[in-house]
Amino acid sequence: MTIPNVVSGIRILLVPLFLWLLLARDDAAAAGLLFLGIGATDWVDGYLARRLDQVSAIGKILDPTADRLAVGAAVIGGWIAGVLPWPVALAIVVREVIVTTVAAILAIRLKTALEVRWVGKVGTFVLYGAIAAFYVHAGWDHDAVLWLAWAGAIPALVFYYVSAVMYIGDARRLIAAGPPVSSGPSST
Repeated sequence: MTIPNVVSGIRILLVPLFLWLLLARDDAAAAGLLFLGIGATDWVDGYLARRLDQVSAIGKILDPTADRLAVGAAVIGGWIAGVLPWPVALAIVVREVIVTTVAAILAIRLKTALEVRWVGKVGTFVLYGAIAAFYVHAGWDHDAVLWLAWAGAIPALVFYYVSAVMYIGDARRLIAAGPPVSSGPSST
């Protein structure tokens, strides 16, 4: 129960509120602004973990889980509500399925996780802003916001897919190296 893990937990707990705003209240702009807030605080948990020397194994799982839940809810909810353009939504879903599958294979086979890459964090950060802009545009219908959404979505998806290729390479190297050697007692 560290401060960074509480921040990640709060980000996870905000996802149902986001979905409620989008689907129950039909308020895409409010949902988009909340999503922007969830995304803007993405760096806070990692920063606090490093600054307060509270990096933990659970934190390394909670932070990307918060990202995946928030982005997944925004993409699927936005696709259902007609807020997010289908090419953007489909590109995000395909990438998430690939990276999640690779991460699951590593977790099961080697009991390890992928190390987060800077390019992936940048892609996720920009994607949060682009997705939020699509939502705000759906609620407020300002053309400038739509242009901003597309201007963020395209480079974000490039970063997102570059990081996916890097994660696949990381996973291949880890699998090729095999499971970590146990440092238990030796027989002499």
